[in-house]
Amino acid sequence: MPARTGPMMQREPAPSGPVVTGFSGTGFKIGDTLYPTGLWITPSEAHSWDAPAFDELNAATFAPFLALSPPPEFLLLGTGATMRALPAALRQAIEAGGVGVEAMDSRAAARAWGVLRGEGRWIVAALMPL
Repeated sequence: MPARTGPMMQREPAPSGPVVTGFSGTGFKIGDTLYPTGLWITPSEAHSWDAPAFDELNAATFAPFLALSPPPEFLLLGTGATMRALPAALRQAIEAGGVGVEAMDSRAAARAWGVLRGEGRWIVAALMPL
């Protein structure tokens, strides 16, 4: 059999820590666990989040992330089924803690989480239900 030539396709190693593996109803799956009301996720753990309504979000909502050591590079905020822009004052309050914030719909945020963690990025995510 002739030697193989050309590019080789190899699967990237899975990132360490929790990764969203699917969606169910309004929630997110990590392995066999369903998080139906929202999800807090860090590089080392995932927690159910009883997410408030979008208009009720404030800087205190994200205080647990801002208190992490080391602090994350940025917060991925999944805003639910559709993308919603954060009010400028809330964005500024989060960024004042030294953490950037990127808002997008929750499905996109869950996918971005997996890609960015695969790159070894130290990030956190708050995913509102779909």
